[in-house]
Amino acid sequence: QVQLVESGGGLVQPGGSLRLSCAASGSIFSITAMGWYRQAPGKQRELVAVITITGNTNYADSVKGRFTISRDHAKNTVYLQMNNLKPEDTAVYYCNKAWAAPANWGQGTQVTVSS
Repeated sequence: QVQLVESGGGLVQPGGSLRLSCAASGSIFSITAMGWYRQAPGKQRELVAVITITGNTNYADSVKGRFTISRDHAKNTVYLQMNNLKPEDTAVYYCNKAWAAPANWGQGTQVTVSS
């Protein structure tokens, strides 16, 4: 079973930037689309960014133009560059397969946007 480890979260002011990383224990990026999800307190987990096997990307409207998903096959790592962060981006961020049965969820990484 693939293990996923997220990192890179933290406290940032509105308008700031963070880069999240997701390291996978195996080479799954070549066989499945990957996504970044987030879950805010009291809300359901939502998919915010996807990168397909061919490298195409998709974003939720709420993050389009501000977030960028990318991957490094050699490092088995997926990234999420987050710019112009807003308080409503505050959540725990997770990575996992997109549009498929998920692997075991990692612990996530907390992103807090506050002044």
